[in-house]
Amino acid sequence: MLEGIIRESIGKRGTKALRRDGYLVANIYGKGLENINAAFKQNEYIRTVRNKDTLVFPVKVGKDKMNVVVQSYESHPLTGELLHVDLMVAQDSIQTNYYIPVKLTGESIGLKNKGLINLSKKRLRVKAFAKDLPENIVIDITDMDIGDSKMIRDLDNIKNITFTDSDRVAVISIIKAK
Repeated sequence: MLEGIIRESIGKRGTKALRRDGYLVANIYGKGLENINAAFKQNEYIRTVRNKDTLVFPVKVGKDKMNVVVQSYESHPLTGELLHVDLMVAQDSIQTNYYIPVKLTGESIGLKNKGLINLSKKRLRVKAFAKDLPENIVIDITDMDIGDSKMIRDLDNIKNITFTDSDRVAVISIIKAK
């Protein structure tokens, strides 16, 4: 379980001091819950997120234990170092929006013909209960050739999950290499 501390100061000076000490600044929020300004050891956070089995993972901040989902993060444009992360509390009784990563399977015909994969949506926004969340959305690209694309309407329906993006949004396409 990832353990963190509650930030007393949310100003620029306090944030810089935490980052200097190796902490990652985080906001934890949820529907009907009070926002928590927290900080986690950066290395522990990265290790936990990389090794998690599901989209939802447990954290402990102060005396509170909760299951959370990564909603968004901010990284430094040059170094790539994590600066800030937003965590949403996964409440089983509330249906809300989540971002699910897209995973590709198969080897495309278009890749064999020297095409390139253009993954325009790395994460898809869905509306679901936390208990129904899949780890990722799998898209098979085996039958795709150069010029083909898959839109949200072409994806398989997943039980108890609703895509909130428009059905005409392209998720992946195979383009011609220049």
